[in-house]
Amino acid sequence: MKIVDVPADGAGDQKTAESSVSHSPQGTISPLELSLLVFIAGVAAVLRFHSLAAKSFWFDEGVSVAIARLDWYNFGRILWRREANMSLYYLLLHYWLHFGGSEFFIRALSVLFAIASVPVIYLLGRRHFDSRVGLIAAALLAVNAYDVQYSQDARSYSLMVLLCSLSSLYFLKCLSESSRRNRAAYVVTSVLAVYAQFFSLLLVVAHWASLRFLVEQPVPHTRAKIRNDWRWIALLVSPAVVFIVTTGTGPLRWVQRPGLKDVWVFALHLTGNGGPLLLLACATACLAALLPVWRTARMRRVPWEFWRYRFLACWLLFPLLLTLGLSLVKPLFVPRYFIFCLPALLLLVARGVTRLRSTALIVPALLFVLILSLRGTVGYYKLDIDIQRDDWREATYYLLNHARPGDALLFHVPMGRMPYEFYHSAVGPAPVVLYPRHGDRLTLLDFVEKPNDVELERLLPQHPRAWLVLTYAETQSGLPDARTIELSKLLGNTYSTVEQHEFPGIEILLYSSKNAGVYGLLSPKRLAY
Repeated sequence: MKIVDVPADGAGDQKTAESSVSHSPQGTISPLELSLLVFIAGVAAVLRFHSLAAKSFWFDEGVSVAIARLDWYNFGRILWRREANMSLYYLLLHYWLHFGGSEFFIRALSVLFAIASVPVIYLLGRRHFDSRVGLIAAALLAVNAYDVQYSQDARSYSLMVLLCSLSSLYFLKCLSESSRRNRAAYVVTSVLAVYAQFFSLLLVVAHWASLRFLVEQPVPHTRAKIRNDWRWIALLVSPAVVFIVTTGTGPLRWVQRPGLKDVWVFALHLTGNGGPLLLLACATACLAALLPVWRTARMRRVPWEFWRYRFLACWLLFPLLLTLGLSLVKPLFVPRYFIFCLPALLLLVARGVTRLRSTALIVPALLFVLILSLRGTVGYYKLDIDIQRDDWREATYYLLNHARPGDALLFHVPMGRMPYEFYHSAVGPAPVVLYPRHGDRLTLLDFVEKPNDVELERLLPQHPRAWLVLTYAETQSGLPDARTIELSKLLGNTYSTVEQHEFPGIEILLYSSKNAGVYGLLSPKRLAY
């Protein structure tokens, strides 16, 4: 049976709408559409490669690179013990590092994932509505500041957006043509999305929830086949589920309970960092797009023409609302984890813009949103949107520039050594690392080592000076945490003077004895930043 689509403006014969279950776009992409899509992808590439290495690696990026550089034995151990989330990204980065190791090259992997998301969101818009919606959604994604920021981040977020978009695309394809190829692609992309970021599992749940609103398909056994696909997904992601159950919410113990202000700020960021005006424009467009939902609000199951809006609403809102609800018991809301909801938002905005019908209205409305979005992207180049970037590049170079032979080095957080190691390897000799310390090559223990203060107390007198690097060293009340107090006391018992040096997100303390000489007198030649 051929699936028919109702005209994009929602008009048409009601019987046609009621008999429509899914939408399969007809025809091939025209040369004009292809040219526009290539141009949009080119704009996305320019915005994401621009100033790609201008900002320092922050804490999480340094950890990503350190994990990817581990030997296979320690790589597997750390994934299972601590860092299973984003494991797919770490694996891809491991191979990517064989071809280059600069900040630009490492971040370029995320940029490539982001550029690939542009044609995928176009295909989603084309299948869901029409080519015009697809092109507008692709343009909005290309200039979205939130996506640009995480495209320039050596983490898995742009990979997450790509795989979640592909998962949703193949989910829709399975509804119209439940072929073995489409079903296999849906299972594979969904599973890979979960291993790219565990919160992607909420998208699969959103797929399940949305399907409950769709009328029964005339294609035999479609629902049964999709339920079988979900069983395969559940089986293949079971190791991730086991990891989550065994580790609990420990990795997220730093997350604070969100309030209404946090939700408001996240909405400002997700819509493109363009301020309340851009948020208002996007909200208005979404409301205009969702008008068909209100006409069928009392119906539990609706045909494709109306269901497609419910699907996008589930994709956008269900993961957020569920997590915010759970956060009342245990805080779990980390805004960047929900960047996979961005394609749904942009598709709704694009659909809302096209409801203006007249080109004379669509063009200025679209330009208004695009200009505000570009302004948000320019603002991101100057200041990160929602990352408290700790400047490990400047801090490391400063430390190495002022260190002397025989100095000791300690990190308040063991994994704080990871971004330091990245910049240290690009400079040269450095102080002796006493904590965490397990040899010349990094191992699992360097990430998770428990402090041995007795051993530190024995080793410290052998070094005339000691550097202590603090990061995330304060409690929620703003006071030093317990480990900072312990290390300060330990070093204070060995050394008589201390000097403080601050960098964005990092504090470096230099402890020395009175007979260690005047600080800076014997500093080596200054390094070029």
